[in-house]
Amino acid sequence: MIPQKIALLTDSCADLSPRLAEENHIYRVPLRILCADGEYSDGVDIFGRDIYARLRAGELPQTSLPSGEDIEKTLRQIVMDGYDGVIAVMLSSGLSGTYNLVRLIGEECRGMLPVRVYDSLSGSLGMGMTLLQLAEDIRGGMEWEELTERRVPQLIAGSHPFFSVDTLEYLLKGGRIGKVTATAGTLLQIKPIITFAPDGQLQSVAKVRGRSQVMDKLVSMAVKACGEHKRYNLAVANGGAPAADDRPAGLRPHLGGRDRRHAERLHRRRRAGGRRAGAGLKTKRGAGRRPVLSAPSAQRIAL
Repeated sequence: MIPQKIALLTDSCADLSPRLAEENHIYRVPLRILCADGEYSDGVDIFGRDIYARLRAGELPQTSLPSGEDIEKTLRQIVMDGYDGVIAVMLSSGLSGTYNLVRLIGEECRGMLPVRVYDSLSGSLGMGMTLLQLAEDIRGGMEWEELTERRVPQLIAGSHPFFSVDTLEYLLKGGRIGKVTATAGTLLQIKPIITFAPDGQLQSVAKVRGRSQVMDKLVSMAVKACGEHKRYNLAVANGGAPAADDRPAGLRPHLGGRDRRHAERLHRRRRAGGRRAGAGLKTKRGAGRRPVLSAPSAQRIAL
């Protein structure tokens, strides 16, 4: 039987506020955050500001997969709410095993309802933008086969997240760069521009010297990613960087006069509580994350 009422599922690394998730019928399972004083659930009893405070105090919290119990409980709730199909878009498999865990549990639960699970090959804004566009597509009447066979893969392939970090300290501690690279980068004030590789791993695609050049480079890469597309979604976020670095208004002159859809539904600043920022990704990247651009409608860019 082809699903008629379709729910969306993701994890707590998607950059969605509780309000946006509720309005768009998006269900979320929390990643677990392992701290010196115990285990927490991302977005439930630990938030972005808590992670930043711990990082500044010298602690490096670690992420862990959502519990299988939480995933099964969420799927049961979806059924109780009257849905008969689920599309799940999860954190990049290059950063977490969440996608694979949800896929396996979804297969076990297929007697309840069909669950199609996708590797976002992204995180944060890239996931959030994909989910919001899918919610819009569902409201517009797009059917299960079109969504699962064409639309979701198209949106994932068309998403282009870029970000930078103010310090290489946490990438070094997380084992994502070597000590020599981190030391040289710190001494020379080199700021990497980072995106996701085709396998979902983080990769550096450019380097600039000094904070002032970061935004210009991010914007130029976003413009290049848009190419000749006339319609695209754009989101800008800030993870613990100074407020002055979060300058979405400054993007407009660079983006020209195109018919663009600014994804202002996503947060321009990553905040805890009412405006969500998944604590899970902060443990991987650290504080001081510069704005990211991302585009789908036809194309998507996240800063």
